[in-house]
Amino acid sequence: MTETNTAQTTDTGTNADALAPFADAAKALVDRCMAEPANEEDIAIVERQLGRYPRGMVAVGARCACGRPLAVITRPMLPGGIPFPTTCYLTSPEAVKAASHVEAEGGMREYNELLASDESVRDAYHDAHLRYLAFRHELALRLGDSEEHIADTSAGGMPTRVKCLHALLAQTLVMGSGVNPIGDLTLERIVGEFSPTVCRCSVED
Repeated sequence: MTETNTAQTTDTGTNADALAPFADAAKALVDRCMAEPANEEDIAIVERQLGRYPRGMVAVGARCACGRPLAVITRPMLPGGIPFPTTCYLTSPEAVKAASHVEAEGGMREYNELLASDESVRDAYHDAHLRYLAFRHELALRLGDSEEHIADTSAGGMPTRVKCLHALLAQTLVMGSGVNPIGDLTLERIVGEFSPTVCRCSVED
């Protein structure tokens, strides 16, 4: 765990005051996700989507219009004691492919330039990072998982750079629009190839 001089910190090492504005939303989101834990059918579909068993999957965070998983919620500590910071994990092959196309087209460079030049986007991106940490912290409390080895780590390069559009898109799908500006821009950009409101699923039940 990273030690800080801040008197009030969560057990992740993050300043508790920084997460406080997002705590209620985090609790509500965990309530929603955990109200219907991942069932055998969901896990089987995600296993086919990924081509491997989804270790640590506890719920479906976002679904296609057809009901199939698009992004899942993964616990902070995988079986065997492996820390896993990417709580919102993109599983839809169509979404993964579409985000990869944006990355291949230079989208990450564009978005990093946007972060550097636009203070409002930069501030919103930092808030997205804190929302991610607050969500994972609440999930860890519910599940009794340690966050010690992923202190202050969210996903996708947040809060200072854009590193993985798949992770940022997953946050937008799970938490909704208006949370992560880069995830939102990515979803807008790929709407002709992927949309949660239009079923283009290639993996069947």
